[in-house]
Amino acid sequence: MSKITRRDFLKIVNKVLAATGLAAVFAPVVAYFYPPSLEETPSEPVLVVAEVELPIGKAQTVSFGRYPALVIHTPEGLRAYSAVCTHFACICKWDEEQAKIVCPCHDGFFDPSDGSVIAGPPPTGLKVLQTEIKDGDIYVSAGGEA
Repeated sequence: MSKITRRDFLKIVNKVLAATGLAAVFAPVVAYFYPPSLEETPSEPVLVVAEVELPIGKAQTVSFGRYPALVIHTPEGLRAYSAVCTHFACICKWDEEQAKIVCPCHDGFFDPSDGSVIAGPPPTGLKVLQTEIKDGDIYVSAGGEA
């Protein structure tokens, strides 16, 4: 095995750094032209969970196309909303103790019964999604009020 000179070692390091830099620049460009094939909103209903696994007062976040959906079992029934806050596109969560939908970014609060804004900076309520129960399973789909 031959010895590697200091000059050869530095040439190799230079080439590795140059390749890494080029990859860092061109990878986002390539990714831009080949985006993931996720639909904005799915055309078919999406399975959330079995009805028995979502008791009153609990919620389930589910992948719903490009963005998540939040399904809440309120005393009035099942409610589903886009989990994307209308203020700054943060992902909202269900706060079981407060019984509210909360945006953690800027303290936005939404009403679980209709998705309207209770407090905070969001300009409008959450997008309402449709829920349905088929064979004991909860499904969510795009649409209006359930």
